[in-house]
Amino acid sequence: MSRIASTTAPEGALIPERHPKAPPIGSEIPSHFGHCFGCGQLHPTGLHLVAFVGANLDITAQFTVNENHQGAPGLAHGGLISLAFDEALGKLMWLLRAPAVTARLETDFLKPVPMGSTLHISAKITGQVKRKVYTTAEGRLNTPDGPVVVRAAALYVIVPMEHFLNNAPKEYLEHIAKSPALLAFVDPDFEINP
Repeated sequence: MSRIASTTAPEGALIPERHPKAPPIGSEIPSHFGHCFGCGQLHPTGLHLVAFVGANLDITAQFTVNENHQGAPGLAHGGLISLAFDEALGKLMWLLRAPAVTARLETDFLKPVPMGSTLHISAKITGQVKRKVYTTAEGRLNTPDGPVVVRAAALYVIVPMEHFLNNAPKEYLEHIAKSPALLAFVDPDFEINP
């Protein structure tokens, strides 16, 4: 039987250093792909999640639940809420300037998220062991100080940029070629911790 990876940073995990070329504090983190269902502004029914760089190893993000995001009538679909957290937690990798994939995501739903409400997500890196990056987040309803309605934790694994570039469609490669912010991140030569 295989062991399930934990989303909790193990004892001895280090808090990584923010990369010197990480986006500046307060700046919006660009979408990695305009048609991404989570953060792409070009996706007609996507979440259109926007995220901003925090002062440390943290970000804030938000999206508004609309009729395309429903599960039960009038309520956000739990899978789409998990998607929003995966998107927000994944954007933390911009602070390390390291491409990564989701290895495990845990989402705890505390209260329903109604259609028309805005989910405010705060996310942070809690530790790193070699290529494994541990993260946590919480979502608050309608304001950054509103009631906590969702909590999440995830484990990401840093991978070479080629993992994404070798599988990317031509349209994506054309998209990043036109975006200076993305080119700064999608540099296949930047260092990856082994």
